[in-house]
Amino acid sequence: MPLNGAMLPNTLGELKQSGYKVLSVKDELRANLVEKLRNKEEIFPGIIGYEKTVLPQVINAILAKHDIIFLGLRGQAKTKMARMLVNLLDEKIPIIKGSEINDNPFMPISKFAVDTVSEKGDDSEIEWIGRDRRFGEKLATPDVTIADLIGDIDPIKAATQRLHYSHEGAIHFGIVPRTNRGIFAINELPDLQPRIQVGLLNIMQERDIQIRGFNIRFPLDVFIVYTANPEDYTNRGNIITPLKDRIDSQILTHYPKNIEDGIKITESQSWLKRHHDKEVVIPYYMKEIIENAAHEARKSEFVEQKSGVSARLTISAMENLISNAERRSIINGEAIIFPRITDLTAALPGMTGKIELVFEGEQEGPVKVSKALIGKSVREVFRKYFPDPLKKKQKRQPIDESRDPSDPYAEIIKWFEGGNYIELNDDMKFEEYSMTLKRVEGLEKTVRKYMKTVENEYELASMMEFMLDGLHNNSKIAKDEADDSVSYKDMVGAMLYSKATQKGSHSSYDYESEEWSN
Repeated sequence: MPLNGAMLPNTLGELKQSGYKVLSVKDELRANLVEKLRNKEEIFPGIIGYEKTVLPQVINAILAKHDIIFLGLRGQAKTKMARMLVNLLDEKIPIIKGSEINDNPFMPISKFAVDTVSEKGDDSEIEWIGRDRRFGEKLATPDVTIADLIGDIDPIKAATQRLHYSHEGAIHFGIVPRTNRGIFAINELPDLQPRIQVGLLNIMQERDIQIRGFNIRFPLDVFIVYTANPEDYTNRGNIITPLKDRIDSQILTHYPKNIEDGIKITESQSWLKRHHDKEVVIPYYMKEIIENAAHEARKSEFVEQKSGVSARLTISAMENLISNAERRSIINGEAIIFPRITDLTAALPGMTGKIELVFEGEQEGPVKVSKALIGKSVREVFRKYFPDPLKKKQKRQPIDESRDPSDPYAEIIKWFEGGNYIELNDDMKFEEYSMTLKRVEGLEKTVRKYMKTVENEYELASMMEFMLDGLHNNSKIAKDEADDSVSYKDMVGAMLYSKATQKGSHSSYDYESEEWSN
């Protein structure tokens, strides 16, 4: 129950006179949550895609004064939400000054606080602590001990103060009692050894701790939040049944259910503004390609689905994409940082370390799988903006015609069939990049036909390359990739050349059969 306006009391007597009432931490969370709901305030700012699913469950659990476990795959904002619960605490609360476990001035529980109040009475000094001192967090690892979480007898403290080991003053408190009257979070709970999980049972059930079997018990006031991956994935350990039974609310998290939410998350978490003197312009279809690659990974047969595909994949991929465009703008002295399709290769390092592959994927390797995911993403996004190159025609094509005149890409493909090709370099200046793409007959005309609002030459050139890569990923033209360049050419001619050269085996991904072939 916060005090408003008046100077904060400095002694126990002043606190009593102020009429201040101490609420339990769960009552405090509930009261502040109710106030925010009444005022139509955003409870979890920055959490996107959970508005109708996860957040109502969290709110219900807090209103019910439940301890919580967030259960979900990696990169689903479990830890972020646990940390944001601190914002529902009062701005400041009073404790006995010098207390290690945030003793309630009206009901002290530690020996230090009890002795202080007993000796000084209403003259006992109090201090006000903020929210940051009321949150404790521990990553569960196999080496975590009961002493880390709850506490132990400190032989050095006992020796220096000449105390017996059974004396209450010899206790060194662990992180849980130090978070008394606050929120304590344990991340990756299944990684905690079963015998350590057993040590949490008394906290969950009786709300107290007992150290080293001595007859010293502390009634704790703590709100506990756990995070965990699903047990069927976590081979390193499980949550023991008695502990799981004592956790009041289990809340299932999930990945973004649509591309739009994923893009918002990536934009909110990515470092995109690089220079005060350079403008970063990211076309929306490029954001869709990056985000859709993660969606493709979450259903790919080459990716271990039980491990999940974190939202950090799209964040890292987007930052690498922008970095490559930034590097080019610095080299060429350009004022605009505008990513191109050729920059998608630079996004691979942000993907390869964040996908866990099944056996078939391991055989191909993370780089090849990541390239295939980007290719599938380009193909899907391309069909949102332009006609599907593989869509079956309603009427049978006349036998004497080499190409259906209704094919919107006929002129482009015919140009490549004539033996023409283009090569795009990673560091190519914009003027050269644009002129190279405009060499392809029908390319600019077709882009302008379907993209009515092309704002500038940068967007036009980027869309032209997007169309070529879309045609490649729909098996209409060929694409060769080198370390720092790509070239687009005729599909049949490239296949014949590849067979004629016989330079060993060459593996490629067929987007129709969704298989690799040699």
